[in-house]
This record gives sequence, structure tokens and C-alpha cells, in this order.
Amino acid sequence: MLTDAPLLPDTGEPGFGLYVHWPFCAAKCPYCDFNSHVRHQPVDQDRFAAAFLTEMDAMRALSGPRTVTSIFMGGGTPSLMEPATVEAILDGIAARWHVPAGIEVTMEANPSSVEAERFRGYRAAGVNRVSLGVQALNDRDLKFLGRLHDVADALKAIRLAREIFPRMSFDLIYARPGQTVEAWEAELREAVSYAVDHLSLYQLTIEEGTPFFGLHKAGKLVVPDGDQSAALYEATQEITAGFGMPAYEVSNHAKPGAESRHNLTYWRYGDYAGIGPGAHGRLTRGGMKLATATERKPEAWLEQVEATGHGMVDEEMLDRSEQADELLLMGLRLREGVDLVRWRELSGRDLDPAREAFLLEHGFLERLGNARIRCTPSGMLILDAVVADLAS
Repeated sequence: MLTDAPLLPDTGEPGFGLYVHWPFCAAKCPYCDFNSHVRHQPVDQDRFAAAFLTEMDAMRALSGPRTVTSIFMGGGTPSLMEPATVEAILDGIAARWHVPAGIEVTMEANPSSVEAERFRGYRAAGVNRVSLGVQALNDRDLKFLGRLHDVADALKAIRLAREIFPRMSFDLIYARPGQTVEAWEAELREAVSYAVDHLSLYQLTIEEGTPFFGLHKAGKLVVPDGDQSAALYEATQEITAGFGMPAYEVSNHAKPGAESRHNLTYWRYGDYAGIGPGAHGRLTRGGMKLATATERKPEAWLEQVEATGHGMVDEEMLDRSEQADELLLMGLRLREGVDLVRWRELSGRDLDPAREAFLLEHGFLERLGNARIRCTPSGMLILDAVVADLAS
């Protein structure tokens, strides 16, 4: 599937993406609530690859013939896959849907599992963008976050990614315990000097069911309060914008044209098929939208796929009102905002004038002509509240 075709331009349309979930990790990070699993015996990659292809058949039957605009392999740690496994998955997608030359094909990778030979194998298989889970640029905080790599590993992975892939991004987590604005500003300036064109910058959140949740509840892990978190967020916006990588989404920053095409499909409320353990999907069918979810436990998913042809455990048809709410929830994360014509078509109504006026007056929302609305930087700090207010 390898193509050296230049990246296709962003049309602004929602698109149709394929998400493939590789659920295995070398270790479980204490902050992570993703569907990731540690296995101390080698994973049968051939068997899992065959199951991915089988589930693709089921998703192709649901989606119908579509043109793919992006592919994303997430996890878990997809960079634990052999290049042959990645190649089989990408070839399977191309055999079932139309995959034009020049679409974005992203793989998540952890610096601890990066090898030059493996990276070149992924590139040969068709991956043209890598997203590295760096998370911090000092060894003390990497250890606190449970990462298996150190800063030297991270910098090696960044150098390799820049050498081998046309596009590269990496993640950092901030608002860590005891982190000052000054320390984060220095770390972020260092990160920008390494980044090619994209950074994902997430505030540390304490998720229920994680080891950090228990420590936080016991008072043994203290994260920055609301004012400190806001100051860290504002510093993030200022520094990235100053380096020509403004936020195009609440946690994602890019040079113009380098935005993640696949994630834009989510935020623009496009369609996507979710394949693999714990994957979710949204597929339009006759004006309704089918929400799909698959079995989370990898071995249970595998056995179900082999027995029934798919791993789905939940299918729900979303009516137009539910779609309108999801459109607001996703679209207001974006700097480009929400298309009001599309929202009206789904919801069958206009925004509540009083609610909109309140948000406009207090500087949380702004109009882009008559066609779009978006959150202001102040509104992004209380995004959930803005969405809830508009949707009610």
C-alpha cells in the first residue's frame, strides 16, 4: 500500500475514516483508562490480523462502498505490531474500500518500542504519519507517569520519525503534580523545537478505575487546582501560537495544513468504522447514524469474531436529535467551530436565543458570520458547560 503521493488537501468535509485498535501494551500507565492490556506471553499476531480482516467484512457490509479519507491505528501500543501485521491490515482495508493515494495513514507509537528497522517496515507498509506518546521531557515525570522510556529514548524516536515519515506528531501531558507555569513553558518550548508540525497537549486528568484515581482519592496525588490549570492552559496557547502552531482543537496544535485528518473526521462528526477490541464507530444509514461498539477484552473479542464474523456488542441507531447533540459536543472542540446549517438540519430547531446571547455576552461563544459558531479561548476552558447549555 506504500505510496509517496503528496498528502491530499483538506476539503473541510467530515470524511470517512477507518480506526483499528491494537489493544496490547508492554505496561499499563497509572493514568490510562484506555482499552489497553498487558500480556506476558507473545500475542498471536497472525490470528489477530485474520480477525481484523474478518471484522472488516462486517463493517464493509454496514458502511457500503465508501472512499476512505484517513486510517488510524491506535491502542494500546500499535508499534508492538510486526510490520507484516500492519501491512496485512492496510491491504485488507484497501481490498474492501476505495483508498486513494495520498490519504493520511497514522500509527501511534511509544518511544520504548521504537526501532529503526520496524519504523521503516511500517513506512513500507503504507504508514505516512506517526504519533509518539512522549508525555514528558524529563525523566522524573516520565517515571511518575509510568512510562517505560526515558528522555533519551524519546529524542531518538523523534529523530527517527522525522527521518522516516512525512508527518509526525507527539503527545505531552501537563498539569502534573507540582508543575509550575514556568517549568511547563520551558518544557513546551523545548518540545516545539523538536516537533515537525503537530503537537497533542493534554492536561492530566484523574480517571476513575486507574491507579492515579485511588492515590488522588487518598490525598496522595495532588494535581493543580482550577486557577493553576487555567494558567497552564493559557501559557500553552500563547507559546504554541507564537511558534506558528496554534490550537485547532482544544488539545491539539498544528502548523496550517498539518492538522490530523483522522481526528478532524471525529470532530467534524464524520463517519468512521471502528475495528478491533473496544473500537467504536459511527456509520450513516438512511438519515440515521449507527453507533457501534465492540467487545473490549481482546481474547473474548477474538473468539467472538471467529465464531460470528464480528466483535460487536452494542449497536444503536441515533436519531437526528441525538446526532445534533453529538455534532455540538464534537464540533465546539474545534477552532473552526460548528456549521449551524448542518446543526439545524439535524436538530430541527434554532439555537435558544437567550442561551446563545448569554454565552456571547460573557465571551464564551462567538459567531463566524451567520453560518458558524465557535468557543472563544475562555469558552474552551469551560467547554463541557458551554455544550451542555447550548444542547439543552
